[in-house]
Amino acid sequence: MPNLTAFLSFMVVMTFTPGPNNIMSLSNASRYGFIKSIRFNIGVFAGFFVVIGFCSIFSLTLLGLLPSIKSVITPIGALYILWLAWKTYGSSIHEADESGRTNTFLSGFFLQFVNPKVILYGIAIVSTFILPYYKAPLSLLLFSGFLAAVGFVATCTWALFGSIFKHYLMKGQKKVNIILSLLLVYCAVSLFF
Repeated sequence: MPNLTAFLSFMVVMTFTPGPNNIMSLSNASRYGFIKSIRFNIGVFAGFFVVIGFCSIFSLTLLGLLPSIKSVITPIGALYILWLAWKTYGSSIHEADESGRTNTFLSGFFLQFVNPKVILYGIAIVSTFILPYYKAPLSLLLFSGFLAAVGFVATCTWALFGSIFKHYLMKGQKKVNIILSLLLVYCAVSLFF
């Protein structure tokens, strides 16, 4: 993996920024406590692992069927990352769903299959940063586990430091959004070098 900095930047920005997983983890922890929110986070981990595995198989199949697809996927991936930068720049943390009981393993697990951020993140990171260098099933399985583990750390971080993190983001939200957006722009540009 020649550009480890871009890979790690993209991974950290995508897993630690506000999204359905992190917002719901924060919300669950603030309502039920950190310990009781762990079952939701374990569900997120399990679902994330499965979705990233499917994204790996999907991307590998596409690359196998169309070897020249990389020249098309790279600009599309870069445009998607730039779109994420724009969305991150203008994002707000006031998106938590406060209705219903969401603090279960199954709600965390099934959320991954309808979470466009996870699905698009999986396809983008696998096809852009992993498949050009690693294609062995064991490698893809290990990357899926690694990415799911990083996602688990992100949701647990949001749960553990929920109220502090939420306050910080609300207070300096514009500065945080600018920094995260610039990191995403760096990731998009680095795809061509």
